[in-house]
Amino acid sequence: MASTHAPSGAAPGRILRARAPSGLGYLGLGPSRSALLRRPLALATNHRVSSARPLLRCAAASSSARPASAPRFIQHKKEAFWFYRFLSIVYDHVINPGHWTEDMRDDALEPADLHSRKLKVVDVGGGTGFTTLGIVKHVDKENVTLLDQSPHQLDKARQKDALKGVQIMEGDAEDLPFPTDTFDRYISAGSIEYWPDPQRGIKEAYRVLRLGGKACLIGPVHPTFWLSRFFADMWMLFPTEEEYIQWFKAAGFRDVQLKRIGPKWYRGVRRHGLIMGCSVTGVKRESGDSPLQLGPKAEDVSKPVNPITFFFCFLLGTICAAYYVLVPIYMRIKDQIVPKGSQSKGWELSCSEEWIASI
Repeated sequence: MASTHAPSGAAPGRILRARAPSGLGYLGLGPSRSALLRRPLALATNHRVSSARPLLRCAAASSSARPASAPRFIQHKKEAFWFYRFLSIVYDHVINPGHWTEDMRDDALEPADLHSRKLKVVDVGGGTGFTTLGIVKHVDKENVTLLDQSPHQLDKARQKDALKGVQIMEGDAEDLPFPTDTFDRYISAGSIEYWPDPQRGIKEAYRVLRLGGKACLIGPVHPTFWLSRFFADMWMLFPTEEEYIQWFKAAGFRDVQLKRIGPKWYRGVRRHGLIMGCSVTGVKRESGDSPLQLGPKAEDVSKPVNPITFFFCFLLGTICAAYYVLVPIYMRIKDQIVPKGSQSKGWELSCSEEWIASI
């Protein structure tokens, strides 16, 4: 996503201003998270901001920025495995209509710049192949690889005729089974929220891309409303927009850009969060592995778990996930009763608008 995109319905070059400390540029960073970035991001559609060379070494074993007080019960590989064991049954018909529509998918993939059918593309955490269906509109199927850790999700993908010819395989987003400098495009939608160590996953994205390749990561945004924030932090990882930018920069990506996405009828993306709330891209400017050095992996799936603890975490995480099934239903009903045009936007952008942070 190296190209610049103007907000829908907004004049090109319009600068979208934030209100600190709880406005668009900060999204409610508290004292425990304020150290993530020492300065606000530049919110502009066609403005470049020079920056100092990112820190390339992390001493901590895990790069997750959320404080320990946020349990994120499903942000673990084993819980996520079983969560999708059941969710895969209704994923395309129940979850996607409220959080990840075809229009959103095409909008989010636009900055990935899938300009040639000959591009070699990997879809990491592709699940049932919903995002892959958007990719194969622009790229030949034999050049596309779909990877996910859930065999149940992948079984759904294999049943889709439109994905016949796509290489479908199991794998770990934090330890990709591909050589360095393999792909022209790395795409991951709706997967980062389940990564125990998101920085490691983005580092892997950098590694498997070729020189000049582009990563496109689509994921949730951290809500500002207290109740929505509570359920988000209890369920899984909802990064802030600043965290996405920081992780990409630390991995070595350049020309990092962030685009806001959301259903046109969903008001309050920043207030209540959205499972698919932004599309982030970065370009690999040097061949080889990422310059970022990390410690051991944050989670070892080979270690046994206490079944009681596992069941407790899985149950609580699933209950919290139900909140984010109900919110889109509420938003849809609200949009039917009170059309968006009859309300003032206030400080918050409507879902049809977007912003780009260029670094």
